[in-house]
Amino acid sequence: MKEAHELNRFRAVMRLMPVLALVAVLMAGAAGCSPSTEPSNDGEISGSFNIIGSNTVTPLSTMWAEAFMTAHPKVNIAISGPGSGAGIAALIDSTTDICQSSRGIKSSEVDQAKAKGVTPHEIVVARDGLAVVVNPANPVSQLTIAQLSAIYTGQVTNWKEVGGSDAPIVALARDTNSGTHVFFKEHVVQMDGLPTKDTKLEYGSRVLFLPSTEAGVTETAKNVNAIFYPGLGYVTTEIKLLAVKKTEADPAVTPSIETVLDGTYPVARPLLYYTNGAPAGLIQTFIDYCLSAEGQAIVEASGYVPVN
Repeated sequence: MKEAHELNRFRAVMRLMPVLALVAVLMAGAAGCSPSTEPSNDGEISGSFNIIGSNTVTPLSTMWAEAFMTAHPKVNIAISGPGSGAGIAALIDSTTDICQSSRGIKSSEVDQAKAKGVTPHEIVVARDGLAVVVNPANPVSQLTIAQLSAIYTGQVTNWKEVGGSDAPIVALARDTNSGTHVFFKEHVVQMDGLPTKDTKLEYGSRVLFLPSTEAGVTETAKNVNAIFYPGLGYVTTEIKLLAVKKTEADPAVTPSIETVLDGTYPVARPLLYYTNGAPAGLIQTFIDYCLSAEGQAIVEASGYVPVN
């Protein structure tokens, strides 16, 4: 299948991530410098900046940064992915040049930012589908949004209730600082966009909250009863994609680049950068690269969804 081929390509890309992450760590010492596109004596642009936020967006930011620094050796970029909430807090406190986020900034956060003289400026840099995944040994192949909501609120606790084996469901989620946690809660747990939408619904007491997407993927690969929701870019052949039905009457759709772009996959979202005001100088040059044909080719090759 084309989807499997794309995800296998990402596994190859991800083998480079320890090297790319090391590059980012080595560059962290220069993070406090002000961005600049002032040319050096040999005409090369130079400067440094940092990117903080979403764990989901971190692989993309790291690959973009590594390619950009290779092309511009006098540019240093430091990246960390503690979560979208941490990135937005850093933007508000003016301790990051770029916030990477897998959720939109809240109006309350915009108010906090403006109170500190910061004007959040949003840029869509890629798109993503939240893939609902289980262990390959799980016989379940599809679920509705309502069934997923029931699983994550604790109303459904055994796989036999949704067509699976007689076994307890181990529901895994991202921690509360994650934009993925917030997006899944609003769009799946609370069923946003459906007649059954209920903003009072919360994750159930049995849900296990994990500090990273990698942890959820690893646990699902090991635990036959687990269910999780990584971004498409984190899916490997060691876990099984479920098709998702918006309602019982709708077709079941498997997440892929095509189904996110055509709007048929119901659990999709933009991936975002935020800057303080419209970007300029070195920051603008970097973002232009991310949105260029080369930058968006990296998006597609790594299993995420390009912006067009």
